[in-house]
Amino acid sequence: MALITVEQVAAAYAALASGDRTRMLELWHEDMHWLVPGHNRLSGWKNNVDEFMQFMADVGRLSENSFRMDTVVVNLTEDSSADVTRNTGHRAGEPDRRLDIDVIHWMRWRDGKVYEARGAIFGDGTAQYDAFWS
Repeated sequence: MALITVEQVAAAYAALASGDRTRMLELWHEDMHWLVPGHNRLSGWKNNVDEFMQFMADVGRLSENSFRMDTVVVNLTEDSSADVTRNTGHRAGEPDRRLDIDVIHWMRWRDGKVYEARGAIFGDGTAQYDAFWS
């Protein structure tokens, strides 16, 4: 039986989207690590909540807050979750420069909070992702 719930995963993403550090720390370990895939200015490890929140702020700024992650499915185990999302948006000032990719996020949980996560992009989406953020 999974100890992590779909509701916890949704709440973790809602806390992230809020941009509220206090709310983030309810579901994310302060020293969490997240690997952003690809080879672009946003890629690489985010090594704590503040770095991860800055990454998300950059995503918002660079996409005129058009970036969306729509959940397709969530899979759970006792200490991890994997969710598939459709990520869409457009670049700031360039509404015709669009992103539309499928992504999986694998998150490891401890004490009801995410402490490590990695994103992976399906198919040629990585090339699209890199071109979009370049």
